[in-house]
Parts: sequence; C-alpha cells; structure tokens
Amino acid sequence: MLEENNSNWERSVLEKLAMSAIQEQRRARHWSIFFKVLTFGYLFILLFLFLGVFDGDKDGGLSGNKHTALIDLNGVIAAGSNANADNLIASLQDAFDDKNTAGVVLRINSPGGSPVQSALVNDEIRRLRGLHPEIPLHVVVEDMCASGGYFIAAAADKIYVNRSSIVGSIGVLMDGFGFTGTMQKLGVERRLMTAGENKGFMDPFSPRNPKHEAFTKELLGDVHQQFIDVVRAGRGKRLKETPEMFSGLFWTGDKAIKMGLADELGSVDSVARDVFKAEKIVDFTAHENIADRLAKKLGAGVASAFPGFGAEATGVTLR
Repeated sequence: MLEENNSNWERSVLEKLAMSAIQEQRRARHWSIFFKVLTFGYLFILLFLFLGVFDGDKDGGLSGNKHTALIDLNGVIAAGSNANADNLIASLQDAFDDKNTAGVVLRINSPGGSPVQSALVNDEIRRLRGLHPEIPLHVVVEDMCASGGYFIAAAADKIYVNRSSIVGSIGVLMDGFGFTGTMQKLGVERRLMTAGENKGFMDPFSPRNPKHEAFTKELLGDVHQQFIDVVRAGRGKRLKETPEMFSGLFWTGDKAIKMGLADELGSVDSVARDVFKAEKIVDFTAHENIADRLAKKLGAGVASAFPGFGAEATGVTLR
C-alpha cells in the first residue's frame, strides 16, 4: 500500500511538472508570437514611411489655408532620371489640383537633357495654366537653368533668378567619339553588318560619312528651331534678341534679366511671401520609391543584355 501511495505521489508530481512545462512553453510561444507581430508591424510602418506613402507636407485642402506649391527639378532631364516628364507632370497636376494652392513655384537646378522630356513638361505647364488661369506658375532658378531646363522654364508666367545663376544655353548637340585612327594603329578591323544603308548611322568605329553628317546637322537644326520657337512663344515681347541669344551661350542671372530671358531677382521664399502672399510652402515634388527604382534598374539590365537592337543611339541633347 505504501509503495502504491508513493507511486501515485510521484505520478502526480510528474504530471504537475509536465503541465507546468507545457504551460511555460505556451506562454513563451505566445510572447514570441506577440513580439514577432509587433516587430513586423513596426518594420511595415517604417517601410511605408520610407516609400513615401505618408507625406506630411501634402496636407492639401485639410488645413484650409492657402499655400505655395513647390516642385523641384534637379539634375539632368531624362527618361531614366528623377527629373523625368512623368514625375514632373504628376507633381504639377497635384499642385494645380489642390484647392489651397495660391501659386506654383518650379525650382530649377538643371544643365538640360532630353528635348522630348523637356517639351512634354513645357506642354503640360501651358495646358495647366490654361485650365487654372487663377493659379500662377513661376520658375525660380538657383544654380543653373540651362538648355532643356530653360526649355521648361520658358512656359512659366515669370522667371526669377539669382544674380549668379547660369541661364541660357539655347542650343542642341549630339556628341560622340571616333576611333578609326586608333583602330588602324592597333590593327583592328571593324566588321559592321547592317540591313539598311543608314543603319550604322554615325558609327564611332567607321570612317566619317559626309551624308550622315549633313543629315545630322539638319536634324539638329530642326530641334534647335523648335527650341527657339518655344522660347519666343513663352517670353514674347520681353525678349531682347541678339545674334548670340540662340547660339548656345549662357549668362549670369543679372545679364539674363537685361536680355529678357528672366524677369526679376528672387527666391522660393520671396516669391511665396511677396508675390503669392502665401508663406507656407508645401512640397509637391514626386519622389520615386524603392519599387520604381528597382523596376528601372531591372529594365536597364534587360535592355543591356540585347545591345544589338538600336544600340546606334542618336542622343540629341539640349545642353
């Protein structure tokens, strides 16, 4: 009987110990799940903040106060850069559609870039100004507004500059290199095969072709004339044209005002405060998120894997 009682007591103790261990494991598992969920939620919020989903500046019409809408154009204007037509047009549309926008400032720091991307933005600015005649759009130039940057700026109501800003460079170029002399010295033979007599247009490893050079000059002349027409249409009677104005030269902000390429000295703050009478500045600049950048890099990688199609790129640039 004593042995049986001892056995029951040992069994009871073992059961209690086992149940206690199980309960402890359950508690540990629950806390583990809780902390994992908490960590995931924290990382999820950080990710969305990093992607720009939450933008505290763009309170739009919630505040009820008029503001100055700011859009930044920085760097080379090109389809693959942050300063591309899609980003700039989306930013402009958001700024003009906001019911509390007193005026739009396009701040430009750009040496130029693609004539197509620049023309798309210029066209959209003129369209939005027509749809919203009560909302002025002024350009503020900081360091540089050259070539494609000025192509865009010409669509604005007014252009403000700093005395030392660089403005102008109303011209078009297509640049490249020729390696035929080096190839001859090294004994390298170029074997270019094309379907279409002009498919190897301006090939840097082939001798200069007078026919191709004449065609290129005509093409550049056409784009240059489009640029000139846009500047004349945008600046109108304010321009004080000289033979050098459309030659590709550039000038300081002070000189640009005298030539009619710019209107006044000013900054983002001074335009918001003194011109729009809306000191609060809200940034409407579209910023690419991680997914967009990865997609572009992936697309560029895929394109580089097939260099034989269109690799003879005729890069016309407003610079």
